[in-house]
Amino acid sequence: MPTNFTVVPVRDGRKPQEDEDDDNVFREEDEDAPFPGDGMPKENSPFINNTDHDKGSLYDGKNLALFEEEMDSNPMVSSLLNKLANYTNLTQGVKEHEEADDDEGSAKTKKPVKSPALGTLIGVYLPCLQNILGVILFLRLTWIVGTAGIMEALAIVFMTCSCTMLTAISMSAIATNGVVPAGGSYYMISRSLGPEFGGAVGLCFYLGTTFAGSMYILGTIEILLTYIVPSAAIFKADKKEDEPEALLNNMRVYGTCCLTLMSLVVFVGVKYVNKLALVFLACVILSILAIYAGVIKSAFEPPDFPVCLLGNRTLKNHNFDHCLKTMEVDNVTVTTKLWSLFCDSPYPNATCNKYFELNNVTEIQGIPGLTSGVIRDNMWGDYGPNGMLVEKKDQLSVPALDTSQDINMPYVANDITTFFTLLVGIYFPSVTGIMAGSNRSGDLRDAQKSIPIGTIMAIATTTFIYISSVVLFGACIEGVVLRDKFGDSVKGNLVIGILAWPSPWVIVIGSFFSCCGAGLQSLTGAPRLLQAIARDGIVPFLQVFGHGKANGEPTWALLLTAGICEIGILIASLDAVAPILSMFFLMCYLFVNLACALQTLLRTPNWRPRFKFYHWALSFLGASLCLSLMFISSWFYALVAMLIAGCIYKYIEYRGAEKEWGDGIRGLSLNAARYALIRLEEAPPHTKNWRPQLLVLLNLDSDHVVKHPRLLSFCTQLKAGKGLTIVGSVLEGTFMTKEAEVKKSEQSSMTTERTKGFCHVVASSNLRDGFSHLIQSAGLGGMKHNTVLMAWPGTWKQATDAVSWKNFIETVRETTAAHQALLVAKNVDSFPTNAERLGEGTIDVWWIVHDGGLLMLLPFLLRQHKVWRKCKMRIFTVANMDDNSIQMKKDLQMFLYHLRLDAEVEVVEMQDSDISAFTYEKTLVMEQRSQMLKQMQLSRTEREREVTPPPVSLPLLSFCVSSHLALYTQAQLIHDRNTASHAALNDKADTGPDRVHMTWTKDKFLTERNRNRAEANMGVRDLFNMKPNQSNVRRMHTAVRLNEVVVNRSQGAHLVLLNMPGPPKNRGGDENYMEFLEVLLEGLNRVLLVRGGGREVITIYS
Repeated sequence: MPTNFTVVPVRDGRKPQEDEDDDNVFREEDEDAPFPGDGMPKENSPFINNTDHDKGSLYDGKNLALFEEEMDSNPMVSSLLNKLANYTNLTQGVKEHEEADDDEGSAKTKKPVKSPALGTLIGVYLPCLQNILGVILFLRLTWIVGTAGIMEALAIVFMTCSCTMLTAISMSAIATNGVVPAGGSYYMISRSLGPEFGGAVGLCFYLGTTFAGSMYILGTIEILLTYIVPSAAIFKADKKEDEPEALLNNMRVYGTCCLTLMSLVVFVGVKYVNKLALVFLACVILSILAIYAGVIKSAFEPPDFPVCLLGNRTLKNHNFDHCLKTMEVDNVTVTTKLWSLFCDSPYPNATCNKYFELNNVTEIQGIPGLTSGVIRDNMWGDYGPNGMLVEKKDQLSVPALDTSQDINMPYVANDITTFFTLLVGIYFPSVTGIMAGSNRSGDLRDAQKSIPIGTIMAIATTTFIYISSVVLFGACIEGVVLRDKFGDSVKGNLVIGILAWPSPWVIVIGSFFSCCGAGLQSLTGAPRLLQAIARDGIVPFLQVFGHGKANGEPTWALLLTAGICEIGILIASLDAVAPILSMFFLMCYLFVNLACALQTLLRTPNWRPRFKFYHWALSFLGASLCLSLMFISSWFYALVAMLIAGCIYKYIEYRGAEKEWGDGIRGLSLNAARYALIRLEEAPPHTKNWRPQLLVLLNLDSDHVVKHPRLLSFCTQLKAGKGLTIVGSVLEGTFMTKEAEVKKSEQSSMTTERTKGFCHVVASSNLRDGFSHLIQSAGLGGMKHNTVLMAWPGTWKQATDAVSWKNFIETVRETTAAHQALLVAKNVDSFPTNAERLGEGTIDVWWIVHDGGLLMLLPFLLRQHKVWRKCKMRIFTVANMDDNSIQMKKDLQMFLYHLRLDAEVEVVEMQDSDISAFTYEKTLVMEQRSQMLKQMQLSRTEREREVTPPPVSLPLLSFCVSSHLALYTQAQLIHDRNTASHAALNDKADTGPDRVHMTWTKDKFLTERNRNRAEANMGVRDLFNMKPNQSNVRRMHTAVRLNEVVVNRSQGAHLVLLNMPGPPKNRGGDENYMEFLEVLLEGLNRVLLVRGGGREVITIYS
């Protein structure tokens, strides 16, 4: 139902002064605004082009002043419609030399662009007709009918024409779903199936078009050397068995010369090719009309083309005039030239071929006529091997015992082995060319109307021509003549030509020019198709072929096309080249059908073709028919073509440029992902399906560069491309333009480290909340992470504030609360890259407590990667005094056997021992340091309370700082006296609470100074008198003992995996927790702390 648009003029009835005031208000707002506009990037659209001229013409009206700030990105409807009306979609062809010369003169005005004006008949129907009808119709259709029979030939025609008709329906739907620029089928496939499929199928279509040029050139040379000037052959055979090889050599020499000449014509300018196109089309139409005229004439006056048979064998009618053994001349019996071909002398008593002696010579008409009833004899096929003689089955014959000399006799024989599937491959190129209309979409007045009508009508017309030709050839021509590929039995005439009226030369000359024109069209279209693919930038190594001459003509692409075309010419056999190009065209048609079916089933909002007579079932039927015809024609060529397309696909996927064309494959992926996520339960997977789905928490520096890229390398080695990987980071501040920079930096790091996964950037007011949001919200549905990977905060002691280690401990607590596993990599920058290969070594697992079996699963996953493949796995466990270590070792070995894990097992006995003085003093220093830092934090708080501190505050601050430093120095000296091997602790303090602003008087300040001095003195006395907490002493004792054992056994290991103790429930001991972990890991190079998620992740059951 049409939509009615009503344009309503809006009159401005306000006074000029009011308008002027409003303008002033808007001007003031604009001047005060810190950011002009909305800060959004402008839209990049083929219709909304923000050129410099457009920027200069700002909106000055008042009726739509409310929208004036967005006019750059959201133009008025009137300007949009104006640009749509002036939009032209001309073909991306080349400029001719004359036009290029005109453009060089600056004084000359530019020629106005002509709007497309071609209709359905001239723009689509006739070009398709010219491309479909060609060399196979004139040179091979009669031979196919004679070899396969009328019924099987009709089956071949029906299958191939059905394939092209279904493809045309799908193509019409795609072509009418919006504007199709130059590139034709390549553009349609690539924009519907994506750059990978588009590039693969586009190159296959290019190869098909190029080999089609080879086929047309070979057809041209075959007509020239066989039917026009046979004497021009350079290579001539002395023996009959050498004739096929001599013919192939002649085809190679003349074909190369013809290719060179045609390439020069195309190089000079396509204008001449386009002007000759109508001449070539006229030749095709006149030839077909001559054939139909000859069929009608044969019904009442058949042409006289006798065929000579010896017995039932067909003879080559080249070297004799009379189909007789002997003849009467002046009442004297003399032998004929035919006698000399089979006998050793022209005399009647000569020794002759045995079959020649036993059988008589008969003469039949090669064209019996439409009413002769010969159609009954041609109904079924007559296949045979190479060298099989062409015989008339119902003719009487006496067989000869010795057939060894038959190959040297002038019999008509098969030059190749014939079978049904071979004929399908040879015939299919005669139905290609249906893309000619869509390739000219830019030149059509109404492409969305002309392409479907013109293409389908052209296919219907050619299908009628082919079906009628099959029936009429079988009804008019003798079977032995039909099976005579080169017309040797009719004095070397073109078989289809002897049926035509008024003369065989009409068909010979018409087919010659038709093949020449088709070859020129192929050499013109193929380089431009390659240029379109190269300019898309999806195949990097083809980019050089996107360039050409100054006028845009694809010179380099033409050279490559000529080179590939020469390969087909060197094959030299039309029957061998035809199946090759059939494969490439069938693959192209296959993906056109798939594209239409995919878009129809996905029901994307943009899929709105004007051509309504399509259905996804028809497209699938067409795709299935294309695939079937590929393997019917030649399973070997089909596999090779699919291998070539697959290699191109994988190359584009691996090295090609990223393109987002809104293609159907992306839509299919989205639908498949949605379906899978809905089916995937949000509950945790079964233990047998459990694998680490990682959330990698990355820290960024001030330039938004990843601090620890080796964390991504380790993630890649752990995942080996399997499972889910989410790389997350937190951006302090609001969600502004830096988010894109951060994501780009992360993606760059992921690409460098070959990490496959997703980036997730969260903007938050502080890092702690940001990481909390990531842990809670990363992932979707059932595809959520179950493991968090992060780096150990190595500089937590040297940090000026406590934020880093507090964030770390809170992250540990949150992963525990979320029932997620946690992996903490210490010294992560020393971990191997993906390019390294670790030699013989071990991955040591220290299994202290059982928290789900993750400790044993991780080394197995790591060893799947080539970096860790040579490493062996060792498992250590700790036995107490009351444990049976021997039995523990046996049980652990049996457990690993059931888990199907290969590892060395060792049980380490830790005997009870008294707490050493070293442990006691280390704990004391730890607690004194904590207490001292709290005192310094109080001092800093008091110092920051002043807005402008009075001079009297300096002695107080000096006293406080000096007191605390002296106290810390004394405590450190006690510790260093007993443990000279340990490093000194840093005395930097943590940041205090937020600054408090107060108004000071002199009395207030004196009172506060006296109170601080008193508190400082009490703090000093408390530090010297304090005793370490017994719980902390026991924890420090465990850390020291475990560290001694682990360092002793695993200091040389490539990687140490260790159970990670949980943080204390009392948050007051968080800093002590960091000290415990630091002592536990001291002296180890690569360490991975592992904390399970509270569930079993490995099982002994199948």
